[in-house]
Amino acid sequence: LYVSEMIGGASQADVGILVISARKGEYEAGFERGGQSREHAILAKTQGVNKLIVVINKMDDPTVGWAEERYNECISKLSLFLRGVGYAKEDLIFMPVSGFTGEGLKERIPKEHAPWYKGPALLEYLDDMPLLQRNINDPFMLPVAGKMKDLGTVVEGKIESGNIKKGQNLLLMPNKVSVEVLTIYNETEAEADAAFCGEQVRLRLKNIEEEDVSTGYVLTSPLKPVHTVTRFEAQVAIVELKSILSSGFSCVMHVHTAIEEVNFVQLLHKLEKGTNRKSRKPPAFAKQGMKIIAVLETNEPVCLETYEDYQQLGRFTLRDQGQTI
Repeated sequence: LYVSEMIGGASQADVGILVISARKGEYEAGFERGGQSREHAILAKTQGVNKLIVVINKMDDPTVGWAEERYNECISKLSLFLRGVGYAKEDLIFMPVSGFTGEGLKERIPKEHAPWYKGPALLEYLDDMPLLQRNINDPFMLPVAGKMKDLGTVVEGKIESGNIKKGQNLLLMPNKVSVEVLTIYNETEAEADAAFCGEQVRLRLKNIEEEDVSTGYVLTSPLKPVHTVTRFEAQVAIVELKSILSSGFSCVMHVHTAIEEVNFVQLLHKLEKGTNRKSRKPPAFAKQGMKIIAVLETNEPVCLETYEDYQQLGRFTLRDQGQTI
């Protein structure tokens, strides 16, 4: 459950901070085979967190003592693994910190502790990061991450595309209900007249009951609504899978804030390693390490866009029996 909650959160983030313990034994447990930190890194990448700050914590621990050797050991293994997951060298930044003493978080680490580290503190680095390009004028899309009753129906989520004004009419998909935006609350809980792509907001809606909204529904522009499908073609990279996968295989798909069961209807192509060339013949099955193109089907309609048009509504994670595949 912890991991599936994490997926919905990661799909709404621009930047990820992966916290790894430098303490002897803890680093190994969290990061070596089967550790949760590995799965978190894979999920962050598949959910679209394209920049990762890797914070090596507990540098003050007696087993570490701010030792440069231990720091380097941690980051060289991590960097190898993260590049394998798909992060480019320039998308990764490593920094030593101590959450316990606060060193390296807001203020830079005192020279006497880590004379070998010349870089910024974590908050300093975050404050100086350039903002992402936003599609402010594209059609409006907000995947619903949560809902509540509060003088009407209130939904929350991150605006993935476009902008919105108070009093505007929107469409809630996939159930095609027309709603009006009564109030917009921004991240500081203050009322606002408008909100833009990239913001986390809460919206009070008119014309819909709270029980008719589900997490994973998408609020969208009535003029160019989000696509709703039950069958789609996708590229799937199989990271971890104990058995093999063939047509008829079913698992759980996490896409933006939605969680749906999916079925592999047909395997179309295998992609060659390195070149991504499509095989002419469809593969009979797929196994760990392979990339394929397949047709997937859901039982219920799900809101999806093509990856080219809207990455955040066109990328997904598949899980089976509590493991990301």
